[in-house]
Amino acid sequence: MEIISNIIKRAIDVGSRLKKHDSPIEAQKETLKELLQKSKDTAFGKYYGFENLLKEKNLAQSFAEEVPYHDYDDMEFWWKKSLEGKEDVCWPGKVKHFAVSSGTTGHSKHIPVTDDMLESIRNAGIQQVLSLSNFKNLPESFFTKQILMLGSSTNLDEVNGHLEGEISGISASNIPNWFHNFYKPGEEISSIDDWDERVEAIAKEAKNWDIGTISGIPSWIELMLQKVIEYHNADSIHDIWPNLTVYTSGGVALDPYKKSFEKLFDKPVQYIDTYLASEGYLATQTRPDTDAMELLCDNGVYFEFVPFDEDSVLESGKINPEQKAVGISKVEEEKEYILLISTVSGAWRYMIGDTIKFTDVSKNEIKITGRTKFFLNVVGSQLSVNKMDDAIESLNENFSLNIKEFTVAAVKENDEYIHHWYLGLDEVKNDLDHEAIQNHLDDHLKNSNKNYKVARDKALKDVKVSLISADKFLEWNDANKHKGGQVKMAKVMKEDAFREWQEFVEK
Repeated sequence: MEIISNIIKRAIDVGSRLKKHDSPIEAQKETLKELLQKSKDTAFGKYYGFENLLKEKNLAQSFAEEVPYHDYDDMEFWWKKSLEGKEDVCWPGKVKHFAVSSGTTGHSKHIPVTDDMLESIRNAGIQQVLSLSNFKNLPESFFTKQILMLGSSTNLDEVNGHLEGEISGISASNIPNWFHNFYKPGEEISSIDDWDERVEAIAKEAKNWDIGTISGIPSWIELMLQKVIEYHNADSIHDIWPNLTVYTSGGVALDPYKKSFEKLFDKPVQYIDTYLASEGYLATQTRPDTDAMELLCDNGVYFEFVPFDEDSVLESGKINPEQKAVGISKVEEEKEYILLISTVSGAWRYMIGDTIKFTDVSKNEIKITGRTKFFLNVVGSQLSVNKMDDAIESLNENFSLNIKEFTVAAVKENDEYIHHWYLGLDEVKNDLDHEAIQNHLDDHLKNSNKNYKVARDKALKDVKVSLISADKFLEWNDANKHKGGQVKMAKVMKEDAFREWQEFVEK
């Protein structure tokens, strides 16, 4: 392994000195052309006339005019044919893998993961590794250490001639051969279906490993680290893995968990954020002095951006077709956009469901700001997740709290709407002033969002806050068979789902 790690270190050093020839704008032009060229003979490509589009002078404009926006329900019309085993539907060939995602909004989705997408994910991983040259605080020995990836099981289900599982399990089951020297927990443990049994197996083997990097969703990583520390009766995870230096996160906001992680660490750990979704590996943090991520514009994904406001999304959840998307050359900093992708897995102008903003256009860096379906607007309050996150951060600062999870819904009480929040704390103290917390949350949202203030003066009659243990959120996922992997908690719930949640919490 020492030889391989030295090769990787040299590759990183060389890679850091190589300049990309294509700007993001040029890379995206080429990506769109390649996507259409490869898929012009598929059923989708023929239906939308990709061959004719390729003859147009302004390809991006013609593509946007000819191909409508798609959400999952729209693409499912096509993808279900691939699921049945048909070839050349939205991408050339037969789809061998499907990412099963319950997501944050309910029913299971089957997202195609083609061989080209697996290659794209591997390439994105390599780009992330090459970017480590920018993190000057990493010791030389770091490149000889092992990488613990905690995702869903790699024991994929075989269904009608294809394999199904969560994207983390699919990608882990398709890692390159050379990476097996570094990869933990290894094939045997990672294939254990039951999450608790898998973590127990990790805890038993932990002292035999020399882990330098851990990777996974914060809530499940935290729980795993706690189990390992408890199993070995240690004070911190660095008692077991003294060389742990990097944590790569993805999928959810990391900031609410940092205080909890600091209690488990005894040494500094570099946080690196990534954007791996069921639909592809879209962005990664490439430098230490930011928590924004660089969009991967030359890796089989074509991006478009729909300005996000109260008119962008219809009641059905679909994008308003009157709202025009812009390409990478027309984006503005600090403006919120709905993200659209067209990919080597056969997603076309697909609304992935996330909203983003560019923090630095020159560096092509973004932050995820929320979800289109987590836009709380039942009575005109127009609350996006980033506004909610800011309010939670303000509560943490002003009341010395550590709120790790939250969910909210607009519900009717006495025939009038209120916002009912559940805040998940790492420790619920008896001396907390519920009323002060409730008022601060309400006032913060009024001051930061004029539409919310108007709603509070009219149809939104009250705000209610319930303080509970953050463990309840994990227990809810466990009770709904959603433990580990890519599972994320819904920040905004529909009223019916919220009533079920209430019953669970209060029983």
